[in-house]
Amino acid sequence: MTMRRVALIGVGRMGEAMAARLLVRGFDVVAYDMDPARLTDFVAKHGGCAAPSLAAAGEDADIVITMLPDGGVVREALLGPGGAARSLRAGSVVVDMSTSDPGDTRATGDALSRLGVKMVDAPVMGGVTFARNASLDILAGGDSGDIDRCDDVLAALGRRVYRCGPLGAGHTLKAIANAINAATFSAVLEGMTVGRKAGLDTALMAEALTALCAGRQHPLEKKIVPQVLTRSYATGMALGLIAKDLRIATGLADGHRAAAPITHCVASIWDDASGRFGADVDQAEIVRYWEEGGNVRL
Repeated sequence: MTMRRVALIGVGRMGEAMAARLLVRGFDVVAYDMDPARLTDFVAKHGGCAAPSLAAAGEDADIVITMLPDGGVVREALLGPGGAARSLRAGSVVVDMSTSDPGDTRATGDALSRLGVKMVDAPVMGGVTFARNASLDILAGGDSGDIDRCDDVLAALGRRVYRCGPLGAGHTLKAIANAINAATFSAVLEGMTVGRKAGLDTALMAEALTALCAGRQHPLEKKIVPQVLTRSYATGMALGLIAKDLRIATGLADGHRAAAPITHCVASIWDDASGRFGADVDQAEIVRYWEEGGNVRL
């Protein structure tokens, strides 16, 4: 491996774990954080160098990694007064591993390109534990050649790099994944609270729902990939029957005076789709609700 100098801006919980992994893998790491105490603590615990300023962090760096709260903070750290990009060599690469807005990312990338600096967005899925053991999933967007140049750095931080498309594509997929995860998290909590009000045991629900709703029963694995994406539409369950089941669920929640806004919303969607596409079509054809509504095809 060719030794390369990596500047990492933002050594909060995630940034600290990632910078520590790079040091373990033999990279020459210079760190910067707005909190001097945090920066001092990082170097004392893990080694590496502390940059006295953003501009100093960029000096001699081949790659600058940002792990910051949002795209606006990233832009300010790179392009604001005294920003790191001002001292970067032409041809160096900025890798934003924060969760940023794709539009902000593209705007920052355009500004960096005028300075001769490349940009890759590479947000991560997984928390601090995954950062510590380098098992993050990394969603990379940008020019293929620019991502190639970052391969060894990204490989030191994660278990897999998904190449998502042009600059901003990584942040796009990260936002989608977070929305799906938040919706799933919310739906599970809603269902379990309804079940608790109906008298079900919490531990029993947690065990049973793991088998009933995760793994091979998860809609992505069981229905979307094999039935929707292939256009097979052969799950064996009619759309109208799912709509009926949802009405049972909303009735159960209402009967127990349990909060179930997500279930009511989903029931409304399936009732609408049943009326539009027919109650007897396969449930997988519910995809048309979003495809026709957004003029897009999976």
